Amino acid sequence: MDFYFYEPTVVPTDGFDASSDAKALRKAMKGIGTDEDAIISILSQRAFFQRQEIIQVYKSDFGRDLIKDLKDELGGKFEKLILALMETPYSYLATELHRAMKGIGTNEDVLTEILCTRSNQDIHGIITAYQEKFGQSLEDAIGNEVSGHYKRLLVMLLNGARNETAGVDMDAAVASAQLLFDAGEGSFGTDEEVFTSLLSHHSFPQLQVIFDEYRKISGKTIEQAVKAELSGDIETAILTIVKCANNRNRYYAVKLEEAMKGTGTDEETLMRIIVSRCEIDLGGIKREYQDFYGKTLYDSVKKETSGDFKNALLALIGDA
Repeated sequence: MDFYFYEPTVVPTDGFDASSDAKALRKAMKGIGTDEDAIISILSQRAFFQRQEIIQVYKSDFGRDLIKDLKDELGGKFEKLILALMETPYSYLATELHRAMKGIGTNEDVLTEILCTRSNQDIHGIITAYQEKFGQSLEDAIGNEVSGHYKRLLVMLLNGARNETAGVDMDAAVASAQLLFDAGEGSFGTDEEVFTSLLSHHSFPQLQVIFDEYRKISGKTIEQAVKAELSGDIETAILTIVKCANNRNRYYAVKLEEAMKGTGTDEETLMRIIVSRCEIDLGGIKREYQDFYGKTLYDSVKKETSGDFKNALLALIGDA
């Protein structure tokens, strides 16, 4: 079973010529001024492995570091977006996790968004990239920043706890649903360990069936139960797993809408989701966004962002 439904908005370019792209990028940054449109048109329409090849060819053809040139020529959030594209997917997510933990305080929402939604394979890739880039194990880094049931949940996920190969077992689902009920609504107090263990170990298809059985036992949805029984970071993390098991595309669609609604725009979240999903399933997320909100993601991003940053995001999102 595939963990994601593959529906990218950015795909490998046919007839790809790294040398030609490198030459065009050099021209876009040479002399006075910078041709941002040329940079966007090239880098937003290449797969990550093609962008990695451009980095190598740029150095061999011109003796220059493409990343350094981009940093010198660009600025602000547009620079951050382009540099995000120039990393490998796992390296980028490792960078985002590191950024969420450095300095005073920790952005637990970023840890949850990245680690509670990924496959074991992706998490392993992120762990490797983090170690290579920052010289520290991701588990140690997270262990120093968070605590309690939330920490235990993340550690289980980091260690590949989720069974992604087993088929759906109806009898086991009924038993698991009863365990969840007994750990929460069916007792005085809440046994958080049951929630964290069950939701970190079962496959998403199995969780869907467990949630259906839970509703039969309780009369409430699992989301209602989690909101009533848990709080803080562990509540957010468990709800994220529930939402992804039920409808991953909607989870991301809602995150994108929340990043744009109200006063101001959470450009970091907008960028992180669009960059990290554009070569996986952003096509499905776009469709879910339109179905759920009655407007296109393209139009919303166009309205809420500006300048080269906007143009680059729209190029990654694809047709309106």
